[in-house]
Amino acid sequence: MAARQADVVAAWQLREVGWSWGKISHHVRSRGWRAIHPGVYVLSHAPIQRRQRWFAAVLTVPGTVLSHGSAGACYGFHRFERGYEVVTRPGRGGRTRRGRVLVFRSTVLSGDATRFTGIPITTAARVLVDLAAGLNKERLGRAFRESIRLKRTAAPMVRAAAERHQSRRGTRLLRDLATRYATIPYHRTRSDPEGRGLEVLHDVGAPPPRVNVKVAREEADMVWDGLIIEIDGPQYHLFAEEDARKEEAWRKAGYTVRRIPSDAIYDAPEQLVALAPRGRD
Repeated sequence: MAARQADVVAAWQLREVGWSWGKISHHVRSRGWRAIHPGVYVLSHAPIQRRQRWFAAVLTVPGTVLSHGSAGACYGFHRFERGYEVVTRPGRGGRTRRGRVLVFRSTVLSGDATRFTGIPITTAARVLVDLAAGLNKERLGRAFRESIRLKRTAAPMVRAAAERHQSRRGTRLLRDLATRYATIPYHRTRSDPEGRGLEVLHDVGAPPPRVNVKVAREEADMVWDGLIIEIDGPQYHLFAEEDARKEEAWRKAGYTVRRIPSDAIYDAPEQLVALAPRGRD
């Protein structure tokens, strides 16, 4: 049981398979089990990992699922480091903080619950619905784009989830984003700056590029006929020789190569627009 749960187990699980409270207490003392939450133990003696904390949070009470920021972090499309984890349980009532677990309750949870790497969790689409109330447009958009890029969900699924929960704050924005994002191939990108770049070009009506395709046997970020735009990340200077080799190959193949820092995609998107081909008037 614990092996399937990253070496984490709950007392209620052990009780279900016939363990007495005395046997549980004996193992806690003799084996050095560490309590992450009351009645939830990690069996290994190594430093506790985030994945173990996620399992521990959902094992506090049967029927609990990882949700909100914790679920977004588990899926990999939202950064969440607060010193506590967030879960949702079936039922009514507002949110409550219990130690290192923030608990939400929901009466419409069953259709939005799944498992990801073995952890009971809300679907990625439901996570975006839950996050929509607390994120601004830029942060919500980034989480949404990353969820598509990582293939955790798709724009139509998010729109459907937003419509099911349309009375909640932020879902109108989420529906609007879903309509736009359904036409942009985020799943082909390798980073959010690439995804945001596609969005910028889409919004100004620029011809859509091919993304992460090989030209002269070298992969390029954005490709049009005769033009390549490379997006340079914060550590691009570490790969100067490799970039120079690629540029030489592309230029020999007849391409003009232009470069733009990844920060400019967010802070000065007009720079990307100026580099790209113009759309039809």
